[in-house]
Amino acid sequence: MLENIHSPGDIRNLSARELEALRNEIRGTIIKTVSENGGHLSSNLGLVEATLAIHRVFDAPRDKIIFDVSHQSYTHKLITGRYDKFNTLRQYGGISGFTSPAESEYDTVYAGHSGSSISVALGIAAANKRRGSDAYTVAVVGDGSFTNGMIYEAIDHAADNLDLNVVIILNDNEMSISQNVGGISKYLSRVRTSRGYLTLKHTLDDLLVHIPLVGKPLAAMLKWTKDSLKRMFIRDTLFENLGMPYVGPVDGHDIPRLEAVLSEAKSRGGVWLIHIVTKKGLGYKDAENNPDKYHSTCSFDPNEGLCPQTCESFTSVFGDIMCRLAKDDASVYAVTSAMRDGTGLCNFANMYPDRFADVGIAEEHSVAYCGGLAISGMNPVCAIYSTFSQRVYDQVMHDAALQRAHITLALDHCGIVPGDGVTHQGIFDAALFASIPGVTMYSPETYAELADAMADALAGEGVVVVRYPKGAEHHYDRRGFVRERSLTHRIPQTPDCVIVTYSIITEEAVKAVDMLADRYRVGIVKLTTLLPLDADKLAELLSGCRLVYVLEEGVLNGGVGERLAAFASERGLPRVHVRAIDGEFIPHGDRKSLLELLHLDASSVANEIERELSVR
Repeated sequence: MLENIHSPGDIRNLSARELEALRNEIRGTIIKTVSENGGHLSSNLGLVEATLAIHRVFDAPRDKIIFDVSHQSYTHKLITGRYDKFNTLRQYGGISGFTSPAESEYDTVYAGHSGSSISVALGIAAANKRRGSDAYTVAVVGDGSFTNGMIYEAIDHAADNLDLNVVIILNDNEMSISQNVGGISKYLSRVRTSRGYLTLKHTLDDLLVHIPLVGKPLAAMLKWTKDSLKRMFIRDTLFENLGMPYVGPVDGHDIPRLEAVLSEAKSRGGVWLIHIVTKKGLGYKDAENNPDKYHSTCSFDPNEGLCPQTCESFTSVFGDIMCRLAKDDASVYAVTSAMRDGTGLCNFANMYPDRFADVGIAEEHSVAYCGGLAISGMNPVCAIYSTFSQRVYDQVMHDAALQRAHITLALDHCGIVPGDGVTHQGIFDAALFASIPGVTMYSPETYAELADAMADALAGEGVVVVRYPKGAEHHYDRRGFVRERSLTHRIPQTPDCVIVTYSIITEEAVKAVDMLADRYRVGIVKLTTLLPLDADKLAELLSGCRLVYVLEEGVLNGGVGERLAAFASERGLPRVHVRAIDGEFIPHGDRKSLLELLHLDASSVANEIERELSVR
């Protein structure tokens, strides 16, 4: 059926049997594509019916749909004209694994970080109201995102603006948000979410208030009686206490019931919170039984399931290092933001549960929490992905650096992050934290350097950042390199050029040197400490060359290259040419394609060095 669906309008008149066939086909397509390309599986399989119901009730793109984080938007993509491209999911030049306005008018925003959806939805709704539009905005928010503080800032604002046309769908697939208990409460929830109940409720309210003299008191008495009975069995939710209409829990796989509730909310207008309950991984047994394992996957055989991950990576090595450090130092304390698996801390959590905290999707809190641990004598390590560290700048500055608190920020997925793309590239951290006084920053390229960096970090002072890439260390011929305290170098006599670089892009620098070997003598300096730069050693290594070429898998503005250029100018060193990421967001794709796109690959580097040297 999917090849004949080009827009949500094509699904609105489908029969129940046709809808059943469609959702089965969607699940099969998602499983096949993710097994071939990698991607987010369990969350997408759990949201098939809800996405269909949303698009059958609301009129996208006039009504805007925002998926919080948006890695669960695969069904949305399949029914908004992208079925023919779905096999290119997460591939270079293909469609994104997240919503992307560049792809489709049905994608409202780029979304890869948790917690922002309701704020954006309220902003759109306020603009609609200002323009006199009655269009709706729908925010689809997972229960995990409800651990993010920004959600509650938005809900607080929404409760004071209940005339805005916003539907918030709380997708509860792991934990109970509402504290309802017992068979009666479940029965009342089913009754409250039925079309008949909702229609009768509002029709009766409308009739009563129009009866002269006694109508409004009767309506108020009816509401008081109903609420009193409800409180005997069901505790009010936070949302109801704020005055926000709340409906749920609703079976998130029951399309007719979902449509009834959504239609009622749309017909009544204003802000609504609809609580749906779904099952992650529905339709693929292994994902149903292991939803976390299938949250974000590499390619796999759908008949066999995911193979056990046996290969080493910077993430797994970091986890091992943390366990060793904690064994020798009882003050070591690990903190993560809903990324126990993603940051390699599962074993640490099992071995040292009293020195581990998963604070949920609350990155800002995690750093301030570490600040409190540090000023009380602990040695905290906050493990976080680079892309999410952008949220904690204020806490690093105010709650750690300013307090002279010693915390270690362990940043995973630094540099180019191939599959997840524009919202997940770890290219900003080196520039971002360089502006905070007193920060020390390490950028290991190998597992051995990661171990050294973590040991130095925990023995250090103030805020220490240890940044490392996604995946495994790279293997190439490292013979001839000399290891110093803060850098590693291989400098020929009277070099024409010295490439200064850091992290795993060093491999491209080595390849470029080999390409130039028959024409130019090119040296390499690999920085393992980015802050502070080892000024004296750099001056010694760079003073004899004609060209200093900085190769940086990070942003140009405020990056290592700019700092090195300023330093070179002060010391009278050769002019510095910087090759970095300049003023652009980076799409998804394989690493090789992205390096070529950014001219960070070995061939581009060699050609640029040759051009620079030929004009000197």
